[in-house]
Amino acid sequence: MMSKMISLKTGDNQRVYSFHRVYILIVFLISQFSFLTSFAQFRTDQLITMGRLALYYEDYVLSIQYFNQAISSKPYLYEPWFYRGVAKYYLDDFAGAEHDCTEALQRNPYVVSIYELRGLTRIQQRKFSDAVGDYSRALKYEPMNQGLWHNRVLCHINDSNYTQALAELDTMLTRWSGYAKGYMMQAEVYLLQKDTTQAVKSLDKSLDIDPYDGNTWAARSIISLSRQKWKEAEKQLDKATHLLPKHAGNYINRALARYNQNNLRGAMADYDTALDLDPNNFLGHYNRGLLRAQVGDDNRGIEDFDFVLRLEPDNLMALFNRGLLRDQTGNVRGAIEDYSKVIEQYPNFWTGLQYRARCYRRLGMTRQAEADEFRILKAQLDKRYNGKQPRLTKRQMRKRSDDDDPEKYNQLVVADKEEVEHEYKNSYRGRVQNRKADMAYMPMYELSFEETRSEVKTAQLFDRQVEAFNQVSGDRPLYVTATPVQLTEGKSKFYFAYLDTLSYHIDTTKELPVVGRQLLLRAVAFSAIQNFDRAIDDLGTCLQIDSTQMLAFWQRAVCQSKVNDFQSAQGTNVDMKRANVLSDLSDAIRLSPQNAYLYYNRGNIHVQRKDYDRAMEDYNRAIELDPDLAEAYYNRGLVHAEKKHTEAAIADLSKAGESGLFTAYSVIKQLSGSH
Repeated sequence: MMSKMISLKTGDNQRVYSFHRVYILIVFLISQFSFLTSFAQFRTDQLITMGRLALYYEDYVLSIQYFNQAISSKPYLYEPWFYRGVAKYYLDDFAGAEHDCTEALQRNPYVVSIYELRGLTRIQQRKFSDAVGDYSRALKYEPMNQGLWHNRVLCHINDSNYTQALAELDTMLTRWSGYAKGYMMQAEVYLLQKDTTQAVKSLDKSLDIDPYDGNTWAARSIISLSRQKWKEAEKQLDKATHLLPKHAGNYINRALARYNQNNLRGAMADYDTALDLDPNNFLGHYNRGLLRAQVGDDNRGIEDFDFVLRLEPDNLMALFNRGLLRDQTGNVRGAIEDYSKVIEQYPNFWTGLQYRARCYRRLGMTRQAEADEFRILKAQLDKRYNGKQPRLTKRQMRKRSDDDDPEKYNQLVVADKEEVEHEYKNSYRGRVQNRKADMAYMPMYELSFEETRSEVKTAQLFDRQVEAFNQVSGDRPLYVTATPVQLTEGKSKFYFAYLDTLSYHIDTTKELPVVGRQLLLRAVAFSAIQNFDRAIDDLGTCLQIDSTQMLAFWQRAVCQSKVNDFQSAQGTNVDMKRANVLSDLSDAIRLSPQNAYLYYNRGNIHVQRKDYDRAMEDYNRAIELDPDLAEAYYNRGLVHAEKKHTEAAIADLSKAGESGLFTAYSVIKQLSGSH
């Protein structure tokens, strides 16, 4: 080629030179395109990572904005569609989540988690047959995924496809013979088919495998109640309430079993507990009102029926019972008002006419009383009224919908149908975020632009060095918080705009101290939008400018800790990075040894490293510096619990509860139960 080019005539030299220029330009453009492509890919990956971080910290609106940008940048990637669907799912936008899952599957139809999520979104919309299709596709790729089988069976049950449900359960229980929940679902299908004998066998098998499943004991008790085996039902519900202490329905059912054994005190206690857990429970208020009437607690019985009538103003049974109690307590006109509403609907309700006639006579309204009495007398002559007043006796119960016979006004009410709470398997949730625990530690204190009040303090948290920084910076003030707010769409747009402003000032300012302060502010803004990597970079530069900037060490420790939590949830080893966080907090404490928040934060890192003795030392020091720091008492209480020092744990948690951190009381209850 070169020889041919050399042999060209002199007149062709210009064309050769032009060819070379074009060739070099093409090579340059290709290299630039390659660079831009890789940069765009890096930016998209970063957007997806930030979106997942926001998702992990439950900042769903912000995460959607990141995924929107990723989709705009690379619409052919499935991940941003999928994760945006996850965020919408947690925001209860099930139709939107389904749409995003469909888009993700068009880009990659081989990801099981997407089918699983779309199945869950369809279940929430009661599209059970569509959800079955999703689980069937997913099972082609993961045929031994027990959770997918579980969910598909529940969809068949909800779709009343009982034959298919039983067939698939047979397959499941052949593969996983020790799967207790499989037998539980099998029992549910048998109950729906009215085959209680087979249902009992399945439930007993489930309990043999797993005797610690409260839902199974509750389901077993329903059969005992239906067979009027009250003592047996009570024992089963004792197990259910022990294992599921916050499930109001179990207390309602046990009250029924106790009532039918004449244990009125026990029944009343169960109704009280149920209504503490579920204050709007219709059955609890109605039945407790009847019991209160029976034991002569008329005024509080009226309160219960008042509540029922606020829920259901046209409930005639409740109206008549309230009328009886108003009658008993001397509110005769109120009683007449209630009786009349019932009689208006049931003109031949002789018991109601009899009681209203008595009320009329007490008020001297003889003509009205005689009119009611004449109707009753006529009925007696017609032998359509036997004159006996039914009394509240055991086994007198009615279904909630059975309201067309007012003579059943004094019977306890039971649910028309015991609703089974289906627990769908949701494996992807654990991969996206797996942070919630009944006994989770309180989070770290950090810097923020949002003036938030903590759960326990009405006054804004104060730190001298934060206040000093605010006086010098002349910009938006910083605050201390342990509860960063989730950003609305408007707030997140504000932060993005604010970041642009800060970046302009940083680029145009020549005074290093001012740049350092601007970098700290920008880092806090990046923290607010969950861009912790950029925040850490800015804080590092800030410390290069001023190595005594305590606030930078503090915030960098918080940001790195949040990144560590997220990466740890993805299975990454973060031991070295936790050591870096510890180092930053120690440097911050060296610069500000009287700051209780820093000791508290370092205690949290020691806990993550399972170094409970050092965590205890730091929590002790935090409490010495700030005796009102409820979160420190709370976390120290959990450390005591880890070390099996139950009494000390309860004492600390009690102190946290006294200070307003009411979560502590539920933990005390757990510790007391296991002590």
